[in-house]
Amino acid sequence: MSVKKTAQREFIAPEIKTALPEGDTFSKLMAMDGEVFRDMPGRKTIKVDLAGQSYFIKQHFGVGWGEIFKNLTTFRLPIIGAGTEWQAIQTFDSIGIPTTQGVAYGERGFNPATQKSFVVTRDLGDITSLEDIGFEWKKNPPPESFKRKLILEVAKIARALHDNGMNHRDFYICHFCLDNPKLNHGEIYLYLIDLHRVGIRDTIKPKDRMKDIAALYFSAMDIGLNTRDYLRFLRAYRQKPLRDIFDDEKSFWHKVRARADKLYVKFHAKTPK
Repeated sequence: MSVKKTAQREFIAPEIKTALPEGDTFSKLMAMDGEVFRDMPGRKTIKVDLAGQSYFIKQHFGVGWGEIFKNLTTFRLPIIGAGTEWQAIQTFDSIGIPTTQGVAYGERGFNPATQKSFVVTRDLGDITSLEDIGFEWKKNPPPESFKRKLILEVAKIARALHDNGMNHRDFYICHFCLDNPKLNHGEIYLYLIDLHRVGIRDTIKPKDRMKDIAALYFSAMDIGLNTRDYLRFLRAYRQKPLRDIFDDEKSFWHKVRARADKLYVKFHAKTPK
């Protein structure tokens, strides 16, 4: 992708540059209005149409020192802008994890509490989250072959993510999205989205891996998976025989189960079946 870098730490693809009037691109994208998908303190996600193409713009307006100190006191790195998501998109592209295509990024300000930034991504079009698909499974169980392919594809993405030193930090099935046009042609193609909290390093910490897998497990507890499905995921994710997984990683998977159960109680006020 051909992009332009300016002194203001802006990366603008030609398709965005030509779709906007001449002038300060950063200010125009930060002030743009559209269909609001998320509006939280310090950041907003909107959907806009530019030159006939649909895009999502995530605008970050500064998190404030209170949020930064709250994260630091709990030993968590604060997310102060769109830079994390932009870097994650580039890294995903380099290792072959499908995600939204980044077409613009901008950042201004040296003060981390007031820094303003944005990231613009192309609309993925006709997609369905695995959370919505799983909800339908409760009423209409899917063909076994379809379910098996989805599980193996999720395991493949999880393995690529973690084995390349990254953790998602919001690793729920709602952030895996199935490409419907490709499905109509018999292809299982998943995107992993919502990357604004992704951690990137050379090697993932065991605790970060555990938290991601626990979140994934928790979010899939009520979609009708059976023991065979979970074992299929384990084998594909770890790429070794189940006996070796249980012999070598017993403590790790106990921690995954315990954390997933706690998440379930927290969000549903009852213990999982």
